[in-house]
Amino acid sequence: MKFHVNRDVFSEAVSFVVKLLPQRNPQPILAGVLIEASDDGLSLAAFDYEASARTTIEATVDEPGTILVHGRLLSEIASRLPNAPIQIVQDEDGIVLTCGSARFTLASMPVQEYPAIPEVSGDAGLVPAEDFATAIAQVAFAASRDDVTPVLTGVQLEVAGTELSLVATDRYRVALREIPWDGGGVATDDDTATALVPARTLTEVGKTFAHSGDIKIAFSGSGDREIIAFTAGNKTVTSLLIKGNFPPVRRLFPEQTDHYAVVNTAELVEAVRRVSLVLDRSAPLRFTFTQEGVSMDASGTEQARATESVDATLAGEDVTLGLNPQYLLESLGAVKSEFTRITFTSSDNANKLSPVLITPQTSGTPETFKYLLQPNLLLR
Repeated sequence: MKFHVNRDVFSEAVSFVVKLLPQRNPQPILAGVLIEASDDGLSLAAFDYEASARTTIEATVDEPGTILVHGRLLSEIASRLPNAPIQIVQDEDGIVLTCGSARFTLASMPVQEYPAIPEVSGDAGLVPAEDFATAIAQVAFAASRDDVTPVLTGVQLEVAGTELSLVATDRYRVALREIPWDGGGVATDDDTATALVPARTLTEVGKTFAHSGDIKIAFSGSGDREIIAFTAGNKTVTSLLIKGNFPPVRRLFPEQTDHYAVVNTAELVEAVRRVSLVLDRSAPLRFTFTQEGVSMDASGTEQARATESVDATLAGEDVTLGLNPQYLLESLGAVKSEFTRITFTSSDNANKLSPVLITPQTSGTPETFKYLLQPNLLLR
C-alpha cells in the first residue's frame, strides 16, 4: 500500500473515526484504525462492537492495500505534522509516514482479526442537522450516568409520521424535544420506529454533524444486534442500540394547566448560580413564587446563607417548592428563549410532590421542547 494525501484532510478524518473509541479498550485490536486504499480514494474506519465510525477522503493511491494501525497514536501524530502533503507506505512491519522532514514508523495489527464494520440498509429518513444537534443538546444531559440501569443511559428516538422525538430521563427529570422527520414518502401516523441510543454516542453525533445540512438516519438489524446509523456527507456513525423497555415517560407531561410563572431566563440563571454557591451539593434550593416575583433562599452551612429575588409573572396561587439547582440550570440552558414558563402541575396523590414543567415562553408556536423536573422535599 502506498498513497499521498492532504495533511489537514487526513488529520480530520483520523480524528473523526477515533473519537468514539473508549480511552481504554480491553481488546487491543479494537484500538486500531482500519485504512483501506483503493482507486476510489481512502477509507478509514474504527469499531469497538458498540459503535463505529467510517469516512472516505480523496487521496492519490499508487498501490492499493489495507492496514490496521493504532488509532489514537496516529491521530496525535497527524494533528502535529508540518503543513505538507503526507505519504504513507506499507512495509513488512507496519507503515512509514512521511510529511516534510518528519518521518514516523508505526507497527501494524493483524487485519484478519479485526471485526467487520457494520452495514445498515434498513428504513431511513432525513432530519435537519442543525435541529438534530440542538435537540440532542437539549435532552442528552437528562439521561442517567449510572450504568446500573442501562435503559436510562440512552436517549429514546421515536419516529411518528413526520416527527422525530428525542426523550431522556434519569427518574428525577424528563427532557423531550420534537423535530421534523422526512421519511422520504407520504408519511402517516402509522409510520413509527423507536431506537434507544447511548447518550454518549448521540452527543458525539450531534457535535460532529451539527453543520452538515441533512443527516440520514437508518434503522437496521434485529434481536441483540439492532443498530442505528447516522450519515452526513462522507461520514457515517453506527451505534448498537440499548436493549430494554424505555419507561413510558411521555404520559407524565400534562396537557394544559393555568397555574404557571413566566420569568426572564438569563436573570433566573444568574440568580440561581449565585444563591446556590452556599448550598451543599445535594441540597435543594427553596423557590417561592408570588405576584411580586420569585425569591430564592439557600440555607447552606452555619457559615453561609443567601437569598435573592427576580421579577416574574405568576398566574394562579403562590407556590413554595424545592428544586435541584443544577437540574434547573441545565433545563434553563436548553430552553433557548428569552423567557421561560414554569408550570406547576397537579397530582391525584396528595402525598406526592407534583413535577414542574419547564418550557420556552413563546407565542403562536407549539412547544417542541419540554422538561419535567421533580421537586425535592423541603425539611422546613
